[in-house]
Amino acid sequence: MYRFGLVLAVLMAFSLSGLAEETIRFGAIYPLTGPIADTGQRCKWAVETALEIINNPHPEIDLPLAASAGLPNLGGAKMVAVFADHKANPELGKAEAERLITEENVVALVGCYNSAVTKPASYVAERYGIPFVCGASSSAALTERGLKYFFRIAVTDAMDAKHFFECLNELKEVKGYEIETFAVVYENTEFGQHAAEQTRYWGEHFGYKCVADVPYPFGATDVTSEVLRLKAANPDVVFHATLLSDYILFVRTYKELNYVPKAVFSFCGGFQDPKSIERLGADANYFCGSQIMPPELIPKIPVLNKVNELYKERAGADIDGVTLEIFEAVIVLADAINRAGTTDPEAVVEALRATNIVTDLNIGGGIRFDEKGQNILAKAAVTQVIDGEYRTVLPLSVATTEMIWPIPPWNER
Repeated sequence: MYRFGLVLAVLMAFSLSGLAEETIRFGAIYPLTGPIADTGQRCKWAVETALEIINNPHPEIDLPLAASAGLPNLGGAKMVAVFADHKANPELGKAEAERLITEENVVALVGCYNSAVTKPASYVAERYGIPFVCGASSSAALTERGLKYFFRIAVTDAMDAKHFFECLNELKEVKGYEIETFAVVYENTEFGQHAAEQTRYWGEHFGYKCVADVPYPFGATDVTSEVLRLKAANPDVVFHATLLSDYILFVRTYKELNYVPKAVFSFCGGFQDPKSIERLGADANYFCGSQIMPPELIPKIPVLNKVNELYKERAGADIDGVTLEIFEAVIVLADAINRAGTTDPEAVVEALRATNIVTDLNIGGGIRFDEKGQNILAKAAVTQVIDGEYRTVLPLSVATTEMIWPIPPWNER
């Protein structure tokens, strides 16, 4: 009896020890190689920063799960990311989502940055009944599909487009600027097509005239003809839906062809990637775009500053709007699993629907989802690159710097 009791005690201790060290695996699908690998690596660092805060005690950070080590409602279980590389290829992203679910046995997915990849990957998750938390894919259509398991943190292209034209109205009414026409330039993908659609819709809604509609293939190597079309149409404002490599190519081609409109506004993507300023140097100045958290606010917001310190240890650069959304997606997923007290997908989905995180991490003030899975608190400001730094210029009520309008000609810089 004694030996049996001793063996039983050892087995129970082993079992409890195993429970305390249990891991919860989720898939993280990003473009780790390929044309926007720089962005994918930033996404990976954001995921790792979130895991550092979730899995280790950080009582100095005012976020869910930061004070504990692991998920307290699941015996301190640690969150583990299983990364997959979609190379900005929708078919590969779809295949990787299926592999992560069926072979890696992940309990949820986060990703995929590119809206064109997020779309098929999230359909896979829906088919298997697996929660999918999207950080930074902005196509407005993603939350209009009636999906049960899909949730998104980011501002949508519809929100951004409406906000851009509201800002133009403000510039006309308050500053007296003459703005009548616009053009839209966009990658011919899920992201670009929906951004262009929303730009045309809100432009017409507010009484502006679209004089050029310019699609191009993602990963282009030459955009001379596209820029010549813009130059011939001569719009007052150009709207861009372009990711990093394409954004840099367009700016350089603008300079080569000696063209700039009065203003350029960019949806999420290449503009807000710090690599764009690093690689373009002074040529990055005066272009504008959407930001969920203007970088100049980082030192002024304690929770964001602390998160940024941890991110910077990995990235060597400050966190930005895209990586902040990726970071938030992992925090939101872990918080929901912890509140559910289980990895059962139905319980996690219910917990996600009940998410109500109040935080200064973003200018919207937190994260709360509607019945479609869209974060209804998502909000953005417009920043302009001035002297190599992002400065908040619109709306005027939150501006920290006077907007430079119009963009100076290349030969006058």
